[in-house]
Amino acid sequence: MEINTTQYKRCELVKVSGRVDSFTAPKLGDVLNEITQNGKYNLVLEMSDVEYVSSAGLRVMIDVQKICKQLNKGEVVLVKVPKRIFETLELAGFVPLFRFFDNITEAVGNF
Repeated sequence: MEINTTQYKRCELVKVSGRVDSFTAPKLGDVLNEITQNGKYNLVLEMSDVEYVSSAGLRVMIDVQKICKQLNKGEVVLVKVPKRIFETLELAGFVPLFRFFDNITEAVGNF
């Protein structure tokens, strides 16, 4: 798994690629937690190159969403989610917890 972050004026873009499984999910959690601990709660998670998300990866995504939405501080939005990953989110019942965008410009402009 590879993670790249880009700072924007109103949000942080986090591009994730590869597999988000029980081995790599803690690394993603660390990156996202560091961003929120620095006071940034508007996150754009770009997932076009994600091949697989396990339950551990889903848990990281839900945990950071809870942190961001606490006291209406912000939220995590998902961009370019592959069909297979979307189906995993749908099966787990997590689709209503996120907003989805087709391109980065729309997602970043959302904030």
